[in-house]
Amino acid sequence: MAEHVLLVEQAADWKSGFPRLPVVTARDYLAGGDYSAHKQLRVINLCRGYRYLSIGYYCSLLAEARGHKVIPTVRTIQDLSSRDIYSLSTEELNAQVQKALGRRKAGLVPTAYELTIVFGHCGLKEFEPLARQIFETFRCPILRVEFRLQGTWRIGAIKALPIGGLTAEQETEFFNALEWYLSQRWRQPRARLTYKYDLAILHDPNEELPPSDPKALQQFVRAGKALGVNVELIQRKDYGRLAEYDALLIRETTQIGHHTFRFAKKADSEGMAVIDDPDSILRCTNKVYLAELLEANRIPRPKTMILRRENLLEAEAVIAYPIVVKIPEGSFSRGVFKAADRTELQRIAARLFKESDLILAQEYLYTEFDWRIGILGRQPLYACKYFMTQSHWQIVRHDGQGHHEEGRFETVAIDQVPAAVVKTALKAANLIGSGLYGVDLKVTERGPVVIEVNDNPSLDAGVEDKVLGEGLYRAIIGELVARLDRRRAASR
Repeated sequence: MAEHVLLVEQAADWKSGFPRLPVVTARDYLAGGDYSAHKQLRVINLCRGYRYLSIGYYCSLLAEARGHKVIPTVRTIQDLSSRDIYSLSTEELNAQVQKALGRRKAGLVPTAYELTIVFGHCGLKEFEPLARQIFETFRCPILRVEFRLQGTWRIGAIKALPIGGLTAEQETEFFNALEWYLSQRWRQPRARLTYKYDLAILHDPNEELPPSDPKALQQFVRAGKALGVNVELIQRKDYGRLAEYDALLIRETTQIGHHTFRFAKKADSEGMAVIDDPDSILRCTNKVYLAELLEANRIPRPKTMILRRENLLEAEAVIAYPIVVKIPEGSFSRGVFKAADRTELQRIAARLFKESDLILAQEYLYTEFDWRIGILGRQPLYACKYFMTQSHWQIVRHDGQGHHEEGRFETVAIDQVPAAVVKTALKAANLIGSGLYGVDLKVTERGPVVIEVNDNPSLDAGVEDKVLGEGLYRAIIGELVARLDRRRAASR
């Protein structure tokens, strides 16, 4: 197999006159096969679009899960999805924009100018340095950037462009730039650093099922004081003040395309220590990504299939009924359904496919309780048993009227948890990163299996802290402090 592949949405997107290169359709790549096993693959995602939960989005998502080096990454896709997000990264570029456009003669560029950038090249010598900087910030194969004169020249809009949107002249530039790009080593941008000790905790006092209740939030405040950290509770309206702090702890349910992700992204761009970091949110909130990641790394899990509309009924050949069907993004047992037969499977899938091009089918494994192992900084922190609600198959039961019922719990000391459960949880969490995660597992006849990894696990007073007490909160704040200390030491 080639060291790199180019993904297109339809075979016809790669025109007959284009160079002979290893081109693969998105459908074939998503199906896995040899691509899942190839660990050293470089993937150029040239799908028609990267809208959230689209085929283009999933190609980058699963490429990352398989350990492939992909462009654009899911994080870049999210950066480009909203002006509110990408504007966080364009401020530093605007000085270069003014330098490049400000010297042009009056009248040549009245108030707006457009530039098409392919792999960091634009074909105009005077703009090449700017094009390279924009590409280094937003590593996407083809970008169309609009500059606007608003007192000074600034980036007004930036978006990914499909290969079908190029002119014949731009196609020639594209292939020249592609050849150059494939000859380069893969590099990641460096993170920025800051060195203060003020912690912001993002929460929503009106959230129905928050990851931390008010008593737990106050425990964080007290633990912070004990460690010499100023802890303040902030809300969505405090977005403009975020840079005043040096660390962020998110205690509001995280979602993509949501202000929680914007907070994480801004905190990370400011060089703050942050839990949950943007990459952890991206990786954990989508169950399709997690399924592929666990499969690629041979982590035990229930039988699982990633389904598209055209292969929906293939699930019957792999997974016996009842089949658990999941929307890629959900929390607290929401967006998870059980299909008893084909009719229910088709009915549930029809509804879910309106929200996502891919959904998840999973083997139904009933157990009296699920294990939740809390992992912090690649070490086990706490353990709980969450029992199923009465006469129901989930730990949280939603009635469709906005009400919910939770099963009972039992908090367990880490050294009392079966070693195989802890070991499996650590393997799964360490694939995501070094933040704070809650790994859900079931113990079956074939051993522990991972159901999912949560980036924003529940931490409620009297539940998850029942064994460690205040030590739970001190450990989490201590991890943020340790990160800041390491950064300060590294800067000396």
